[in-house]
Amino acid sequence: MSEKRKRKIKCFTTPIIAGEFKGRRIEIPDIDTTRSSKSILRESFFNTIQFDIVDKNFVEVFAGSGSVGLEALSRGAATCYFMERNKTAFRSLENNIRLTDPTRCHALLGDSFELFERVYEAVKRSGRKSYFYFDPPFAIREGMDDIYDKTLALIASIEPDVCEMAVVEHMSDLALPESIGALKKYKSKRFGKSTLTYYVPEEEV
Repeated sequence: MSEKRKRKIKCFTTPIIAGEFKGRRIEIPDIDTTRSSKSILRESFFNTIQFDIVDKNFVEVFAGSGSVGLEALSRGAATCYFMERNKTAFRSLENNIRLTDPTRCHALLGDSFELFERVYEAVKRSGRKSYFYFDPPFAIREGMDDIYDKTLALIASIEPDVCEMAVVEHMSDLALPESIGALKKYKSKRFGKSTLTYYVPEEEV
């Protein structure tokens, strides 16, 4: 990317809502592939899981600037993993991590579908239950027509003894299945054009 193009990319900021790093403003570049999860959506998500996040792993699969994962970190997650393929978003992610606790964060640059297995093996070895947050890009671009099918396949690969919860942020007009692999739908909540759908191991429903 040219220096001229870099200068043209604007950033906006959003605050971490609660916890250790409350009030710190993280940057989000204004690019097509990245958007911040709205504050009301993030707040609802963390109101749902509350203190269950403490000492768990948190995996943000399509991380963008890491707004959800860093909120989890602030609220007590033991270790957070981020995957992001866009280099501009990844630079913002690295900057945002430096504002919090880099020792508890692992950021990987590349295709989330290719990186997922490596991260999954890492959280499995940790022996801690993990939250998995999937926020695939809403805009379907060339080569991404099957992004939701591929996302559901990732969720289907998650074993119940590794998973505390898998959450999908998706277009509200998309109906997700009642179960994916060994996980069963727990609830859905709509926020305008975005919806959060929660999955947990079947025995916990």
